[in-house]
Amino acid sequence: MHLPKAIMKKKIRHLWQLVSLEALAISVLFLLSVFAFSYIVHEAVYEKEDLFDSDAIRYFSAHATPGFIEVMKRLSFFGSTTFLFPAYLVLIAWLVSKKRIPLGIDIAVISLSSTAMMFALKQFFHRQRPALPILKGVTGYSFPSGHALSSIIFCSILIYLVWQGATSVAIKYLLTFLLLLLAFSIGLSRVVLNVHYATDVIGGFCAGIIWVILSFAVLQKIREKSISGTSTPAS
Repeated sequence: MHLPKAIMKKKIRHLWQLVSLEALAISVLFLLSVFAFSYIVHEAVYEKEDLFDSDAIRYFSAHATPGFIEVMKRLSFFGSTTFLFPAYLVLIAWLVSKKRIPLGIDIAVISLSSTAMMFALKQFFHRQRPALPILKGVTGYSFPSGHALSSIIFCSILIYLVWQGATSVAIKYLLTFLLLLLAFSIGLSRVVLNVHYATDVIGGFCAGIIWVILSFAVLQKIREKSISGTSTPAS
């Protein structure tokens, strides 16, 4: 008579063990990013509600010193293709040298697919950039920010590798904080230099988070199916 309840409790306990705190945090982050991206698209892109963006532009126009602007120009470089393309090549080459070829392939897929996704979103939304940019020669559409999207994906990949490493937990948290700070600073630089609206940058961060979480989840499933398929004996 008590057997069904006992079995049910055992199944619930097993389910909670499977759903780790890490998986829960990633799921919450994914959902928040989807919500924030959708909200920005509706309010800022389609409805053209520009109060937040206008306030950000006015604030940095009034408070950004020449020295701060120079720092932002240097930080902006780390979100560019000029930096990220060779950085990805070095990272993938390092993984191959460590016999981690599948992970290197996954990272190559994420980097290339995220770039294609970024350009597709820009072409779809056709949002114009702010007028009077400080950084000259920037072309293309504004939403989402490619620098923000690319930097958060690259830094997320590095964070993933950090947490797979053998360093102490304290070092892992420190490196995670520094990498997130770098991505945030790159995004901030695009607003300070007036080549993107603040909502472009936030939207870029959200799109990048969504893409990197989805990509790792899908690639892991493909890898698991591939392994289970090769290990299953022929009937």
